[in-house]
Amino acid sequence: MSDLVVIVYPSEAKAEEMRTKLFDLQKEYLIEIKDAVIAVKHEDGKVKLNQLINTTAAGALSGGFWGTLVGMIFLMPLLGAAVGAASGALGGALSDYGINDDFMKDLSASLQPGSAALFVEIKKMTEDKVLDELKGTGGKVLQTSLSHDDEAKLKDALAAAASGA
Repeated sequence: MSDLVVIVYPSEAKAEEMRTKLFDLQKEYLIEIKDAVIAVKHEDGKVKLNQLINTTAAGALSGGFWGTLVGMIFLMPLLGAAVGAASGALGGALSDYGINDDFMKDLSASLQPGSAALFVEIKKMTEDKVLDELKGTGGKVLQTSLSHDDEAKLKDALAAAASGA
C-alpha cells in the first residue's frame, strides 16, 4: 500500500529541488517513490502539473512502433506508423498514471499564486533517515495519508527546518 504526501513550497524551484532530493534518497534505497508531481499555480489562477512521465509521448512512441510492425506485415509501414502513433498518443493522453490529475488540480486550487505543491506517492521508506534528510527543506504539509503520528513527525521535521533556517 502506498502513502500520499503533499507539501507546499513558496516556488516551483524549491519544489523541484525537493523532488530531486527525494530521487537522490531513492538511489540510496531509503525511499521508494511511485510518482512525484509538482503542481504550480500561476498568477492567472491556472494550475500546471509537472509530471515525471508524459503519457501522450510514451503512447505515441509505443503506438508508432506497433503500428510500423503491423504495417510491415501489410506492406504499408508508413501508414501503420502514423495510425499507430496517433492512436497511441490518444490512448496515452486519456490514461492517468500514478496520482489522479483531477485530484491534484482540485487540491492545488487552494494554493497562493506562484507557489507549488509537491505530490509524492511513497511505496515504502526508512522513516527516520528520510525525516532527517527533510530537515532544512521547509515547506508546509497540505495533506497526507500517513497515520497521525507519522504526519506529526513530518510536520515537526519541516517546522524544525523552518525555525533553523
